[in-house]
Amino acid sequence: MVVPADESTLLAALRSRDEQAFATLVRTYGGRLLTVARHLMRDEADAQDVVQSAYLNAFRAVDQFSGASQISTWLHSIVVNTALMKLRAKRRRPEESIDALLPAFLEDGHHVEQFSEWNTPADALLERQETRRAVRTGIDQLPESYRVVLILRDIEERSTQEVADALGLTPNAVKVRLHRARQALSAVLRKTFAPGVTS
Repeated sequence: MVVPADESTLLAALRSRDEQAFATLVRTYGGRLLTVARHLMRDEADAQDVVQSAYLNAFRAVDQFSGASQISTWLHSIVVNTALMKLRAKRRRPEESIDALLPAFLEDGHHVEQFSEWNTPADALLERQETRRAVRTGIDQLPESYRVVLILRDIEERSTQEVADALGLTPNAVKVRLHRARQALSAVLRKTFAPGVTS
């Protein structure tokens, strides 16, 4: 059976356990889902494991999927939740410090490093093809607990409460981590993008 691009037809084929429909699903959404998993997991093998597990979870839950949202949105949510479960399982190791990435200040309150004016928000930089890789690299430098909060809030656009629930944190802890993650990312990006940086 050839599966049409029409989502309702694809969903019906998935529910009937049509093998070609599952192959179409993987072929159509696999690249995007792996990108999401890579952002959250950092490790390529872990990201691939997350996507594989997410597909299994999706296949098992396809009968419960109402079709109220797009299939891509549904799969995206499953990948994020699968990644978060994997991260929670790995959380037993000591948390990395973010302090080395945060901007340093002198006793008078001024930055240790002097930067020329730079006000471009990180999300705007992400929209520019030529800077996207550098921003992703900057995000990848953040310790896991801060990186995940930043990705969920600023890239996945989840609410503070959703992130708190997903990570088992208080909303205030999410806000603190997000603030520190943004500060650290800003400091990293200033060194990359701001001209005339001096010590």
